[in-house]
Amino acid sequence: MKRGYHHGNLREALVEATLGLIAEKGPTGFTLSEAAKAADVTPAAVYRHFAGREDLIAEVARQGFLIFADLMDYAFDDGRPSALAAFEATGRAYLAFARKYPGHYIAMFESGLAPANHPELAQVSAKARGVLEKAAARLSEHLPADRRPPATMFSSHIWAMSHGVVELYLRGNGAQSPFAPEDLLEAGIGIYLRGLGLIPPDTAGPARK
Repeated sequence: MKRGYHHGNLREALVEATLGLIAEKGPTGFTLSEAAKAADVTPAAVYRHFAGREDLIAEVARQGFLIFADLMDYAFDDGRPSALAAFEATGRAYLAFARKYPGHYIAMFESGLAPANHPELAQVSAKARGVLEKAAARLSEHLPADRRPPATMFSSHIWAMSHGVVELYLRGNGAQSPFAPEDLLEAGIGIYLRGLGLIPPDTAGPARK
C-alpha cells in the first residue's frame, strides 16, 4: 500500500526517485505519477510539495547547482596556489561533477528548464557561474584595464568548452578520443588563454595538482 502525505521526508524521497528516473529515461521520459510510484507515495501527496513534473525537476536541478557551486568554489580555493592553477582547477571540477552527479547534471543542463521561471534555481545557477567569473577576473587582473577581456565573456567560453568535452567524451555519446577528457579540456584552456594574451606563449601546460 502506498504511503500518503505522512512520509518521512517526501521532498527528498521524490528527488531521489526523480534522479533514478532521469538516469533511466531522461528528464522528459517519465510522468509525475511514475515519480510518485518510485517514491512509494500517492500522486496526490506529490502535489503537496510540487506543482508538476517541471517543478520537481527544477528542485533536482537546484540541488545540483548547489553541489556544483560548492565544488567549483572548493576547486578555486580563493585563487591558490596561483590564479592560473585555480582557473584550471575549476575546469577539472566541472568534469568531476558531471562524472559523480550525472542525474543532477542532466536536470541542470538538458531538461529545457527556463531558470527565469524558477527564481531559486536562477539564484543558485548564478552562484555557480559567479565562481568561474571570479576565477576569470583573478586570472586577468594583471593586465591593464584597456587590454583586459571581459571576465564574463571568457569564463562563458570556458564553461562552453567544458560542457562540450562532457557531452562528447564523458557521457558515452559515441565520440572517441585517444586523450582523456581532462587532457582535452586543459589543452583547450591553455590554447584559448594564450590566444587572449592572458598567459605567455611559453607558459607550460596545465600541471595537475
